[in-house]
Amino acid sequence: MNRELDGIDPKAKPSGTGCAECLATNGWWLHLRRCAECGHIGCCDTSPSRHATKHSESAHHPIITSFEPGERWFYDYRTEKFFEGPKLPPPHSHPAEQSVPGPEDRVPPNWQSLLHQ
Repeated sequence: MNRELDGIDPKAKPSGTGCAECLATNGWWLHLRRCAECGHIGCCDTSPSRHATKHSESAHHPIITSFEPGERWFYDYRTEKFFEGPKLPPPHSHPAEQSVPGPEDRVPPNWQSLLHQ
């Protein structure tokens, strides 16, 4: 089997429009990532909590894709490489009107100093 496709379920729908863990814990995110295997939406590694990577590590789901408007890349944690992947069920991003960072009412005034580089 193609290693890039091992870890992608082309039927998995997104779990929501925001980071599941941040929403459950009153957190916030910079950018969102979608697990290509189960659809879990988590926050990126620049975000304070890095939930997409934590999900990948705990669930052993190796591939994410961007959940940002206009971005269509996949990333394989095993190879640390970006690639073009198959079309997944919509939506392909959070709503365009959703704030970045978000959710807007949870983002602290000093948010830029809290990001990981």
